[in-house]
Amino acid sequence: MGLIRNLRSFFINDIGIDLGTANSLVYVRDEGIVLNEPSVVAVHAETGKAVAVGLEAKKMLGRTPGTIRAVRPMKEGVIADFEMTEIMLRYFINKVHSRAKISPPRVLIAVPSGITEVELRAVKESAMKAGAREVYTIFEPMAAAIGVGLPVAEPTGNMIVDIGGGTTEVAVISLAGIVEAHSLRVGGDAMDQAIIQHMKRSYSLMIGERTAEEIKIKLGSAYPLAQELTLEVKGRDQLAGLPKTITISSQEIREALSEPIAAIVDIVRQTLDRCPPELSADLIDHGIALAGGGAMLRGLDKLLSEETGLPVTVAEEPLLAVAKGTGIALQEIELLAKTTNSSSKRSGRRFFN
Repeated sequence: MGLIRNLRSFFINDIGIDLGTANSLVYVRDEGIVLNEPSVVAVHAETGKAVAVGLEAKKMLGRTPGTIRAVRPMKEGVIADFEMTEIMLRYFINKVHSRAKISPPRVLIAVPSGITEVELRAVKESAMKAGAREVYTIFEPMAAAIGVGLPVAEPTGNMIVDIGGGTTEVAVISLAGIVEAHSLRVGGDAMDQAIIQHMKRSYSLMIGERTAEEIKIKLGSAYPLAQELTLEVKGRDQLAGLPKTITISSQEIREALSEPIAAIVDIVRQTLDRCPPELSADLIDHGIALAGGGAMLRGLDKLLSEETGLPVTVAEEPLLAVAKGTGIALQEIELLAKTTNSSSKRSGRRFFN
């Protein structure tokens, strides 16, 4: 068996990609998650050539000279810049795909459940141009549910809420299929923007995306804290145009985040409202599983539990849930290859597209 596995791995390289708005993770079959980098590309303004991708490119956000621009090619979970996405995917695939392999890799990409046919086609074309041999997609809530270990194949209701950088995916899953799902284009990025706007309105202080993200991580919460926190923030005074330092509290940041958080709570309630009664009864026992970077926001699980009346648990490694799910789904890729002629909607609502 060991020899067969080694021979098989020499010829075939299957890769699962969580192509996120904020971060991209790559899972290589039989190896696990081998890459976790920001979804950022830095390019030379005149030549259009990539200067850096991933972590090195993120360091350049807001700090590049006129000759270099750092861009995030993914917006709200889908491709905003086709060319930059292709560059980013090529970098990720080349970084994890061994050149000793006989053939290019087969790639499974997680996509939002609310993706349009045009957006889906753009994802597949980008991956093909980046060097993939075959490209398949799986809906993010299904991948997240698989990744956190929910019994998705059983005839019982399971609910997953995956809060990423660009989207929040909410789905009720049963018998390996998505029974009810909603995709909201609100996530960690919307929270960062809410913080940026708050700083501008309240203090006339201009801050960048990286600073807003840092504030969210250190002070952000969805529910009152037992002990409120404070943080010194540095930025540029909008009126004087000079550097300025202020001190802010977790309470005011919670208020600043109230709008995107309310939108997430509302989409969860909408999904529950449309859930079949039999599955709703299952959720009383099984509750809601939270995944994605947004799941780590302090008190979000408590707020959702209070608003829905259901138990809410945060995944052990919420940031890795979708990537882990693609890795597990890769085990079924041979079955997928035999059934690609079935309708994309039907297969997509189950495991693959």
